[in-house]
Amino acid sequence: MPFFKERGVTLYLKREDTIHPHISGNKYRKLKYNFVEAKQRRQDTLLTFGGAFSNHIAATAFAGQEAGLKTIGVIRGEELEEGWQKNPTLKLASEHGMKFYFISRSEYRQKGNPEYQNQLRSRFGNVYLLPEGGTNDLAIKGCEEILTEEDNRFDFICSAVGTGGTIAGLINSAQPHQKVLGFPALKGDFLNADIQKLSDSRNWELIQDYQFGGYAKINTELVDFINNFKKKTGIPLDPVYTGKMVFGIFDLIKKGFFKSSTQILAIHTGGLQGIKGMNEVLKRKNLPLLDL
Repeated sequence: MPFFKERGVTLYLKREDTIHPHISGNKYRKLKYNFVEAKQRRQDTLLTFGGAFSNHIAATAFAGQEAGLKTIGVIRGEELEEGWQKNPTLKLASEHGMKFYFISRSEYRQKGNPEYQNQLRSRFGNVYLLPEGGTNDLAIKGCEEILTEEDNRFDFICSAVGTGGTIAGLINSAQPHQKVLGFPALKGDFLNADIQKLSDSRNWELIQDYQFGGYAKINTELVDFINNFKKKTGIPLDPVYTGKMVFGIFDLIKKGFFKSSTQILAIHTGGLQGIKGMNEVLKRKNLPLLDL
């Protein structure tokens, strides 16, 4: 059933956030084939990268524990090493067995450098290395499974965008008549180039107007929108990705971006574990809190 209809435009939400109780949404899809590959290689430890509120870090920790694999998180920001236990995301990851390696932001920018990755292997052994956000060819393969035959009737597929892996999978599996709209959480035009490297199709567009100041940035308008949306629908949205996407879709509908009779499918990619950490930020700024 649609949960929103206005100006002849119908919006549906695909609840990928409910496909697993702990490994949320697109993270489950991205990790699926990477874990298969790690086991086939007989590698018992996964090493990956993320920030203080990374859904990917939390999901990798739980999935690793569930699969009987050790996990290491290379965490952006050496200042987090003292007091990380107060961070809900890192605390959750630790409870599921992840060990942390805190590095400076300048060092973190080397995460994709093969030479730096070899240094990490020298330190931690023969680890299976997952990129930040989990995006690689195997992750895209998993995300291609989000859309099913039942979704062929939609005109637009909408997704939040972080590292580009999820939208690349959607682009690859979308039907010729469908257009994929991405709502980036990050500022900058680099994502266009990144997505072009991940997919050969051109049936997509990035909507750059709903970042609310940048990655993990939020204001009272977005908090109110997410809280009101939950009150009306019973569906929680995360403030970093899906909340901004749904806000953007509603705004585009009101502005007439979509013609009448358009059917939209928006992908709820999860990330709800990050709400507690964001509320800590909002408390410090004396701003309204997100409903839990």
